Amino acid sequence: MKKLVSIVVAGALAMLVFAAISSARSSSGMYHLSATLNAGQEIPKQVVKNQSAHGSFTATLSGTHLAWKLTFAKLTGSATAAHIHLGGMGKAGNVVVPLCTPCKSGMKGTATISASLLKTIQKHGTYVNVHTAKNPNGEIRGQLVAKS
Repeated sequence: MKKLVSIVVAGALAMLVFAAISSARSSSGMYHLSATLNAGQEIPKQVVKNQSAHGSFTATLSGTHLAWKLTFAKLTGSATAAHIHLGGMGKAGNVVVPLCTPCKSGMKGTATISASLLKTIQKHGTYVNVHTAKNPNGEIRGQLVAKS
């Protein structure tokens, strides 16, 4: 009986330690953001059709500091700009974070993100958009996903 009580107590303690570590990690303010960009997600649809264009956006958010990297390939021309926009899947929205103007694949940069914008990102309410001269409203797009 004592062994059973010891095992139950040890298990409960292990669960409490795991919960404390998980809570500390989430409250540290560290998030990993990512988006897979392609033409199929673009709203409004591309002016010049280019279904082979694609890219990725990755970032680490620590507190309000965002460190990001953007890669892309097979665009109709040079990337004139890239931004983070407000908008859920299938919805277009305003720019909230300018990333680069002009842009090259593999570019890295930093930005500041507010707590309210992080909440919007966590609810899948933002996307990354890469613009070109032939597709000035956007050639590739991807919804941002945040993981703590």
